[in-house]
Amino acid sequence: MRIHRQFFFAVAAVALISALTLSNPAQAAEGLIVKPSQHSPGETLNRLEKLLKAKNITVLARINHATGAETAGLSLPATEVLIFGNPKLGTPLMQATRTMGIDLPLKVLVWKDDKGSWIAYNDPKWLAQRHGNTVDTVIETMTGVLKKLTDAAAAMN
Repeated sequence: MRIHRQFFFAVAAVALISALTLSNPAQAAEGLIVKPSQHSPGETLNRLEKLLKAKNITVLARINHATGAETAGLSLPATEVLIFGNPKLGTPLMQATRTMGIDLPLKVLVWKDDKGSWIAYNDPKWLAQRHGNTVDTVIETMTGVLKKLTDAAAAMN
């Protein structure tokens, strides 16, 4: 009887954690910063792309996962990724820790679900920790720039 009760509580705990994670994208994955956007995913990325270009940050690619799903005969609500970078920031990180190259250039994901539109990106501090990178001034700059640009892209104004 005792084992069944422990098993029940363990299953209930996993179910509760899963429900919280699925209902709150901000808790979806370690190292991921997720915020609501006041715009559709496409408009959010349009705004971000404009802001990046104004800061002379190179936009490398824009991937529309929903369109990709359609080509496979599948359905996916609006989901897009923007890939961008600045070699002046990224290169010193890769010089210090070459494995940073797997996470650079940076990416921002936007999507829409039944709760609204979202914008997400990897926290540069988490990336630094993941790779054992200690170029703190670059990480701090990258963190501040990403926060400012994604806040502006997601905000209503």
